[in-house]
Amino acid sequence: GFAARDRPRSSRSRPISNMASATEAALSATPEPGAGRRYHVILNPNSGAAMALGLTAETLKARFKAHGHDVTIDADEAAGFKERLAAAIASDAEVLVSAGGDGTATALAGALVGSGKTLAVLPLGSANLLARDLKIPLDLDEAIAGLDGMRPIRIDVGAVNGRTFVHKVVVGVIPSIAAAREKVRGIHDIGVVLRFAQYFIHRVGNARRTAVSITSRDTEDRIERVHAVAVANNAYQQGFGKIFSRERLDSGTLTLYVLRRLTIGDVLRLSAEMIAGRWQDDDALSIETVRSVTINAKKPTIAAMIDGEVELLETPLRFKVRPLALSVLAVPPAVETAPDTAST
Repeated sequence: GFAARDRPRSSRSRPISNMASATEAALSATPEPGAGRRYHVILNPNSGAAMALGLTAETLKARFKAHGHDVTIDADEAAGFKERLAAAIASDAEVLVSAGGDGTATALAGALVGSGKTLAVLPLGSANLLARDLKIPLDLDEAIAGLDGMRPIRIDVGAVNGRTFVHKVVVGVIPSIAAAREKVRGIHDIGVVLRFAQYFIHRVGNARRTAVSITSRDTEDRIERVHAVAVANNAYQQGFGKIFSRERLDSGTLTLYVLRRLTIGDVLRLSAEMIAGRWQDDDALSIETVRSVTINAKKPTIAAMIDGEVELLETPLRFKVRPLALSVLAVPPAVETAPDTAST
């Protein structure tokens, strides 16, 4: 059995040397921004914003056509998702567009790694974390209008047991709460909302800590008793109003977040600290930088939230980073023009 202990010797992030610089890692050798790209869109009509806007294949195609884009829209929910992905990869489109939430974007990312095609993201989910990191406008029409002006960059992806993720994987108490939240998403009945709040309070209040082993060449091997562990692709920043925001997507590293306790009081405090921009200093949390890490537990399977989607994974969970494995369209950085100081 596990002989658990509460804290590692160091609870702060350890830098990894010889990281690729942002200048060397960011831009791919793909063409500059410009018109004429062909887009193949996979629409998830059940995503949060898509439902709110009442989007269909026809209405989304009309929005693309209004901006002069060459586009194919796939909204065929009757077809299997793997078949839809295969058809998109086989198409003549240079860019495959995720028209859904972060889960849809992650599914496309996994298929696109090594394909030679580029991913674009439309902000049609609830959180739209990848779209925010890529500085894509959160207004749908603005995002569509700006596609031809975006340029491909290379970013890292993470992998857990061979399964691609773009943001983070979380185990512990969080996945069950996320699964319950998914069941009530889009339901605005006050009774349903109150029942979910009651479940949330009960689940957090009665959650037991789980013993997990953490093994990595980049940090101390140890056994921890935790309420949650997250492994993120690159690192989340802290700052006023920055919630799960990443400044870099190309550092070639993962970040390990170990949450040793999570009571209702901790939830309230951590939420306030996230808004205030100082959550990384919380004593309940340790943060470490790794290139790979293995997390094991007594159970043969463990529930994991992978970029918002809850799945059962076999243990041990083996994480690694795949540097610069994915091509994505991003808003190019603004070019600052030096003022004209010449005398007149």
